Amino acid sequence: MNRRDFIKNTVAGTAGLAVLGLPSLGNAAAAPIKLTILHTNDMHSRIDPFPNDGRKNGGMGGMARRATLVKQIRAQEPNVLLLDAGDIWQGTPYFNFFGGELEYKLMTQMGYDAATLGNHDFDNGLEGLQKQLPHAGFPFLIANYDFTDTILKDRFKPYKVFVKEGVRVGVFGLGIQLAGLVADNHYAGTKYLDPVATAQNMVQTLREKEKVDLVICLSHLGYSYEYDKIDDRKLARQVSGIDLIIGGHTHTFLDEPEKVTHADGHVTLVNQVGWSGINLGRIDFTFHRKNKAKTATTASVLPLNDRVIIS
Repeated sequence: MNRRDFIKNTVAGTAGLAVLGLPSLGNAAAAPIKLTILHTNDMHSRIDPFPNDGRKNGGMGGMARRATLVKQIRAQEPNVLLLDAGDIWQGTPYFNFFGGELEYKLMTQMGYDAATLGNHDFDNGLEGLQKQLPHAGFPFLIANYDFTDTILKDRFKPYKVFVKEGVRVGVFGLGIQLAGLVADNHYAGTKYLDPVATAQNMVQTLREKEKVDLVICLSHLGYSYEYDKIDDRKLARQVSGIDLIIGGHTHTFLDEPEKVTHADGHVTLVNQVGWSGINLGRIDFTFHRKNKAKTATTASVLPLNDRVIIS
């Protein structure tokens, strides 16, 4: 085929796509980029569903159901991140017998992209955490715990950048103050850094150095307190530039993310989906392909009940 015939046939073929109702190459290139964030928090070693014996949340949850739902969503959506906001451990005999190994292995099989640390993730001390980390095929991100003087030195990073179709997503982690929540000898040597100052530094690093298009904080600070203790809502008001806070610790069930507006006008979404893997959170962001400007979001809470048929 000579050059003239090739161009002629290519143009005709592209037009044919439009006739068939399929996107042309030009339209496909202009189509927005969709990013799907799936998230959990406070799983507390709930491997199986709650017993369906009349109790509250009976029959809900289960990691097999979650794995099935995550698999289905990944088959439908091209750009998915699966994240967790801490307290993976403690709450069922699975943790008592296996020390967190099973939770990490199942999360790895599900393809978690990142998690942060909750206070209960220290329940077997630094030694217990160190022992189980090799079973986690995903990074733990924590920016405001300094492990320099402990056996966990250099085992964690403050943030990670994920790239999905050119969209750069910066994710960092914040943990709650351990004093008063965890036995002193279980975190001895770990320094707690101010979460507000740390978050400001993370936003600056991610925006200016890493040039990210979206900033996500995995927080185990808690959703909201009436007193002065820092929480996710206060963090959003005090630190501009965070697009989404995925929270934990307070086991808060939100039907949809709360929009918190900073004094400079930046809007942060704050979300949390309960505890024990009863729900899977989902938030979709849409970006212009040319300038990566965020144009729309949708959110839903996906209950893990018997309607999720395990595959």
